[in-house]
Amino acid sequence: MDRIDAMQAFVRVAETGSFTKAAKTLQASKTRVTQLVQQLETHLRVKLLHRTTRKVSVTADGAAYYERVVRLLADLDDAETSLSAASDAPRGRLRVDVPAPLASLVLVPALPAFHVRYPDIQLDLGVSDRKVDLIDENVDCVVRGGELTEPALRARHVADLPLGVYAAPDYLARAGTPAQPQALEDGHHRTIGYRSSRTGAPLAHVMRRGDEQLHMHGRHVLSVDDGNAYLAAGVAGLGVLWLPRYMARAPLARGELVPLFEDWQLDPMPLYVAFPPSRHVSRKLRVFIDWIVELMAQHVPAIQPPR
Repeated sequence: MDRIDAMQAFVRVAETGSFTKAAKTLQASKTRVTQLVQQLETHLRVKLLHRTTRKVSVTADGAAYYERVVRLLADLDDAETSLSAASDAPRGRLRVDVPAPLASLVLVPALPAFHVRYPDIQLDLGVSDRKVDLIDENVDCVVRGGELTEPALRARHVADLPLGVYAAPDYLARAGTPAQPQALEDGHHRTIGYRSSRTGAPLAHVMRRGDEQLHMHGRHVLSVDDGNAYLAAGVAGLGVLWLPRYMARAPLARGELVPLFEDWQLDPMPLYVAFPPSRHVSRKLRVFIDWIVELMAQHVPAIQPPR
């Protein structure tokens, strides 16, 4: 038995609550993961896991052992990366999930420079606007826009994204240019809904001007759950949309979108890098997070300073 492999297998089963899920994230067979955990229990002469047909959970001994093992594996990772050859060059695999527009417009174009700086970091980049389960999917960190709804996650607030309201010239030619945001609620105009990954309902937007405050939903005939599709629908003239300004910059320059209600203010969208509370913040993860902060400062110059 390789004790490190066995410890890693136990940690993944404890975190996912499933031998099948643990095997998938470890890229091993379920049989192999089961054998490693059984061998570890035999070696320790304690039962680490309760097993039923529906669920796997840690025993009291397993919970105590899990806490020690997570720290031990983290220390092992630190020991390897603290070697003189590695101290200036973090290395290893990093699994990250990011929103689709941020990936296509900001992160991916900047990755050549990232890999010049950190050539030994392998990035496995998940690109989606869905809510990722960091534990079950064995993801090191996610970049998320909006307020975090999972209090158990650890997170670093990296930016506040300014928002604006936009529409395509073709849409305005057909429907007319609304003079006030309230016109979007009267049935004549259409908006494009962006569905929350948490509730499935289109998001509302708070707009302010002096002492006035509006909670805008609009009337939509289309709602989507992907940022790139949301932007494409706006450019296609399907309705009015609310966008982070970094997403609108290129379509504005090409004349594909027109800004609306510029005398109104919108609450900025906070941007976070979040990771599981049990996940060791390795050097490779630390430099990636620092790079995200640096990148957003470069690509979103109108951003408010992070809180």
